[in-house]
Amino acid sequence: MILLRQLLGDVLRRLRVRQNRTLREVSTLARVSLGYLSEVERGQKEASSELLASICGALGVPLSQVLREVSDQFALAELQAAPVLAEVPEHERLPIPETVPSGPEFDGFPEVKDMVAA
Repeated sequence: MILLRQLLGDVLRRLRVRQNRTLREVSTLARVSLGYLSEVERGQKEASSELLASICGALGVPLSQVLREVSDQFALAELQAAPVLAEVPEHERLPIPETVPSGPEFDGFPEVKDMVAA
């Protein structure tokens, strides 16, 4: 079974590590205990929306970006676990990327930008 809190923790940890930030630094900026942040990153604790907003603020990343990455990872995990895939011959399956694009090199989703610009 796919646990949302584990995917969320993975995304938060990946963002922190990409920034070369320590747990202590982010926990101080987010005003959350070091131990609790560690448990959130390991998927052992469910973070409230307020706590997630605080952690995202400390990382300098919009909460919407984190939730989008989690959603994309969740969708990929569901696809990989779907029994329907077992019925499709391997040579007919679409490749599933191991990572979801993000970061400064990723230009975002054009359809979202069009909606925001309108």
